[in-house]
Amino acid sequence: MIEVAQYLVSRRVDMLYWTLQHLQLVGIAMGIAIAVGVVLGIILTRVQLLAAPLLGAASVIQTIPSIALLGIMIPLLGIGRTPAIVALTLYALLPIIRNTYTGIQQVDPAIVEAGRGMGMSGRQILVMVELPLAVPVIIAGIRTSTVICVGIATLVTLIGAGALGTPIITGIQTYNDAEIWAGAAVAAGLALLLDFLLGRCEGALTPKGIKATS
Repeated sequence: MIEVAQYLVSRRVDMLYWTLQHLQLVGIAMGIAIAVGVVLGIILTRVQLLAAPLLGAASVIQTIPSIALLGIMIPLLGIGRTPAIVALTLYALLPIIRNTYTGIQQVDPAIVEAGRGMGMSGRQILVMVELPLAVPVIIAGIRTSTVICVGIATLVTLIGAGALGTPIITGIQTYNDAEIWAGAAVAAGLALLLDFLLGRCEGALTPKGIKATS
């Protein structure tokens, strides 16, 4: 542990740079995944025939080993940030789509019918009733995807995207345990921090009287 602390202090500028790279990649990928995943989840609740095939396709992506998916990206998109962001986005989609779909599906039909009885349109019911009630489940999916993204982003170093995988990969190549542990510790801490912050967001966005998932 002393050696890890010494490494973190001596390479603090580099660690900060790699951490910011990591955050940027995860942030962009999660932003895209949330936008696409929530919309797809909503569509599935309206077009039930698409639910099984689309969720199945997203599940298949999750089964592809991360290193293999990154390798597939190289002939398609080259190396660097772009293929890394695409790969991270693909991995993040399933929990968000599934939880959005499940969260809306779990809304009490009586509440939806009450909204219709009040003259609300389908869009108003979605925005004012279904989505607010589904918030805890949706954010739970986002939290899961974020943790997955932070972990997998340590591998994007292999395709030239930098991030916190840099000290880990370098440590493996040079048999430097302190370097490996330093990169892993910062990545783990980042995942815990983001999960905590999203948990606070979940609590703030969850309507009163609805139990949050965290």
